[in-house]
Amino acid sequence: MDVKIESAWHEVLKNEFTKPYFLEILTFLKIESSAGKIIYPPVPLIFNAFNHTSFEKVKVVILGQDPYHNPGQANGLSFSVPTGIKPPPSLINIFKEIQNDVGIIMPKGFGNLTSWADQGVFLLNAILTVRTNDPASHSKIGWMNFSNAVITKISDEKKGVIFLLWGKFAQEKQILIDETKHFVLKAAHPSPFSANRGFFGCKHFSKTNELLANQNLPGINWNLL
Repeated sequence: MDVKIESAWHEVLKNEFTKPYFLEILTFLKIESSAGKIIYPPVPLIFNAFNHTSFEKVKVVILGQDPYHNPGQANGLSFSVPTGIKPPPSLINIFKEIQNDVGIIMPKGFGNLTSWADQGVFLLNAILTVRTNDPASHSKIGWMNFSNAVITKISDEKKGVIFLLWGKFAQEKQILIDETKHFVLKAAHPSPFSANRGFFGCKHFSKTNELLANQNLPGINWNLL
């Protein structure tokens, strides 16, 4: 499996690609594929978040855990689904908060967040692959080392990035972020099990645009259509 990733990201992360843990990830995925296991997202989309949001463009980071594990859902962007796929419950709750926060009526039945990624919203899953119908099945193959390195690189080499950390898992990454030069907004996870415990009402979407405006940067158009 070739690592096909945007050139600036490739330069920033080039040392990671030769480390033993990353080579072990590639070997594991080859073994899974050879054994007939179905992996999501499809191989060409594993680094989709990087290819849509170049290192230079990263303004906002929304951190997810691992890809959707049901057929057709994962497209390599955290919380996003391909066009034509019904938005899962967590994404529906994200849309509810956007509507309540900034007044945008989000489209029903549409959950492709590529337009956010193209504006500089880095939609990173901490675990980049999963076996079909087996959540967290690739959580211990080395992806955490990789995503931790990605977050650290953003923290070390950029400034003014807004990290949206939803839920305990994402908030554990706060230790990797230099808060003297970046912004961290925390809330409960948008899952139906926790959205009412602090995600609804967090106003992270308006707050993000306020923080961007304070840096004389254009805000994010959260409207998908």
